[in-house]
Amino acid sequence: MPNRQKRATFCGGGLLSLVSALSAAVSLGTPSWVEGTLLCKTGAQLVNASGTELEKFIGQIQYGLFQGRRLRECGLGGRSFQITFFPTLLDVIPASLHVSVILLSAAVIVFALVTAGFFMFNAFGRPYETLHGPNGLYLWNTIACSCGFMVMILFTSEVKIHRLSEKIANYKEANFVFKTHTEIFGFSYWLLFVCTMMHCINILLIRLAGIQFPFSKSKNTDSGDGGADLMY
Repeated sequence: MPNRQKRATFCGGGLLSLVSALSAAVSLGTPSWVEGTLLCKTGAQLVNASGTELEKFIGQIQYGLFQGRRLRECGLGGRSFQITFFPTLLDVIPASLHVSVILLSAAVIVFALVTAGFFMFNAFGRPYETLHGPNGLYLWNTIACSCGFMVMILFTSEVKIHRLSEKIANYKEANFVFKTHTEIFGFSYWLLFVCTMMHCINILLIRLAGIQFPFSKSKNTDSGDGGADLMY
């Protein structure tokens, strides 16, 4: 691939990485990772509610990694509450798992910015055949992509396996028991998924630029060029 086209490809990868970092930052700060409804099981059983009457006992919940909002419905009108994870809910949620999700989300932002810088350096600088060159492009994109997938796996297990929504809903509830009625992943969760896929696209862009995958060597190697340490 000519140098001009290669530089254009690297610039495109750099822009994708920059957009990924900004989108991951928005995802980390917005409280819309999970959206759902909660059934006040105790109140519904007391009046034997069914059908349309059951709607009076169904509240709402929405939260992210730091805060959220909950509407409590137990047949007597809704009451809105703010959700704050730190330090309020640390005793009832899987704290180590939740902190790991936050740290990995921050790692996605950091490595996305590093990737953007390396793309621009490869496009306009003189990168050596080390971590500053093609190996670095593959490495940082792979790390950012892996961190993104780890965030999604850990947060999904926190919500589904550890029943995070129910633990939040039943915090300091002495008389009522709440059960998850519906639960879906919100905008912020899928935005992080898009950020992760951007780095997968970047890996394909690097390969389209004519750079071999790491540890894969061409069959036709010229021993006389062993001293060359520049990409182009």
